[in-house]
Amino acid sequence: MYSVLRLLPFAAATAAVLMLSPAVAAISTEAAEVQLQLARLLFTDGRYIEAFNAYEQIKGHDDSRIKREALTGGVKSALRLGDFSHAHADAQLLARSAPRNAEAIATYADALWAVGLFEDSEEKFQDALSVQADNARALHGLARSLAGRNRLTEALDTAQAALGKDPRDAEIHHTVGSIYERMRRYEEAANAYSSYINLLPNKDRSAKAAWARAEVRFLRAFGTRPPLHIDPAAAGRLHTIPFRVINEKIIVKARVNKGPQLDFVLDTGSEQTVISRETAARMGIRPIVNILSAGVGDLGVRELELTRLDELEIGGSLKVQNVPSIIKNPPLHGLPTREMESFSPLALGLSVVIDYDRNQLLIGDNLPSETADVELPLRMHRLAMVPGSVQGGQASFILDTGGQVISISTDTASGLERGEMRNIPLKVYGASGWDRDAFLMPGVNLNFTNKIEYRNLSVVVLNLRAPSVLLGFRLGGIVGYKFLSRYRVSIDLDKSVVQLQARTQRRAD
Repeated sequence: MYSVLRLLPFAAATAAVLMLSPAVAAISTEAAEVQLQLARLLFTDGRYIEAFNAYEQIKGHDDSRIKREALTGGVKSALRLGDFSHAHADAQLLARSAPRNAEAIATYADALWAVGLFEDSEEKFQDALSVQADNARALHGLARSLAGRNRLTEALDTAQAALGKDPRDAEIHHTVGSIYERMRRYEEAANAYSSYINLLPNKDRSAKAAWARAEVRFLRAFGTRPPLHIDPAAAGRLHTIPFRVINEKIIVKARVNKGPQLDFVLDTGSEQTVISRETAARMGIRPIVNILSAGVGDLGVRELELTRLDELEIGGSLKVQNVPSIIKNPPLHGLPTREMESFSPLALGLSVVIDYDRNQLLIGDNLPSETADVELPLRMHRLAMVPGSVQGGQASFILDTGGQVISISTDTASGLERGEMRNIPLKVYGASGWDRDAFLMPGVNLNFTNKIEYRNLSVVVLNLRAPSVLLGFRLGGIVGYKFLSRYRVSIDLDKSVVQLQARTQRRAD
């Protein structure tokens, strides 16, 4: 690790060289090499803005190797900063300048993943491995992609292979931790997250690092308790749960720790079960750690409490023990409705069918075969994601049964060419309070495969910047009740697909 004091003279010397050379191409190879060394040191020290600027100075150099390394470093720095668009733009330059270099291809694939193009990203990781079968960055990216398709054993093996090639890469340890957590191997997950934290620069105060530190303490608090445990007698059973629709939200009856029945919202847009502060106090449920959460609203990132429920009972038949849960504390004030309890079968590791005609859910490990009019690939990256397109540009959408409308992010909206069309301000609130920048954008064309098309649709535009940075990739938008209620919806984790069977128009309306 290099201290600030050791970096300053080096930085000053390099800056002096660059000031004497106004054109990047005119910088001597020797001076560019010094600049590369400076940029690497800044990156290693966690000074990502300075590292990015240092790489930026020489990414147009005539020397192909210097250019490749500068672009690679610039992309990595931009990704750490959450500047996904800039990372993608530079990664395209990198891919064109070094089309047969495995590290360059894998870096490009990382940038594709960061802008939500998961399938394109996986294809490029495979291309990188065809050039160099043991490239650590490509193996890591493939592992992350396999985990998103619920192929957890393959994902873990691939991530461990990446660690064997580059055991000092913190991000690989983080991915290993997330896979172990999905596999309910909490102690091993905590060990992997600890390795991630230990490899971070001391200056790293990012939301992701803070989340990992809290997650280690939370996972270890389970001790020998098996997380998300379902009685073996009920394992493999398909549970039929009745629901009501109130204000375009699916409501089921549930119990926490054998307490009284409560209304829970089915919310696949949340990565954990959620209870209110009032319910936690009434049931004597204490928090284990505080953890960062991000959502729609002016707060962006919000600190909440994380706890463990002894038992969550859904609909009378589905009982899950040792359930990770968020307590909405401190609560938000000034909202038109209180923050309700919610759950997601996906967070419990279970698949679900939503039958709006019969007002019932089917929840289980394995779903029956469905007749589908449309099938969308499902990616689980902490949240359920499906691909779509906005004005012909690809984007990834959160599948959010707790949401109401079809929305796109401000990042997605900013890239659209719309001429003089007027945006209409809206009052919208979400998990992080009021989004005072929200507006209605008319005249938008959306596609989800060639079978689902919306023309000249008015969509809500939301600021999804905070959750995007915390997740590590750009969110394109959200599809909620207005979209989902037109179909019988099957979200199948085992097959990694979302199947949509159109309802009759009368019933859908």
